[in-house]
Amino acid sequence: MNTTQNIGIIFYQNLGKLFYAIAASDKIVRKSEYDSLRKIVKKEWAKVDEIEDEFGADASFQIEIVFDWLDYEELSAEECFIQFETFYKEHKSHFTERLKQLIWITANTIAGAFSGKNKSELMMLGRLKLIFKKQ
Repeated sequence: MNTTQNIGIIFYQNLGKLFYAIAASDKIVRKSEYDSLRKIVKKEWAKVDEIEDEFGADASFQIEIVFDWLDYEELSAEECFIQFETFYKEHKSHFTERLKQLIWITANTIAGAFSGKNKSELMMLGRLKLIFKKQ
């Protein structure tokens, strides 16, 4: 596995952390949030690049794998968000405007998947917006 593949896989894993943090911000990850994530990964994220994991699968599916694992382990939404934020700050150059826009769309889709956005999700989305606006 080369460096580009490795960073790409870690990138997608950190997106899984972010999307889990948004879904779990209200302490419950609902089926509709899972379904929204799976749909958008398959429809949009799989087209982003050609990076594959060590099993030959599209690396974008790491988003779902990490999301599922974090929910199974019931990890803290706050800790997952902080891990994503740290990754973002260390790899800002990897986050093009197009990728930031797709991240924002995905995060909003997940947050709105179950009867609209609640206060916890709105706060997490606000924090994400602030992270992306900082240069």
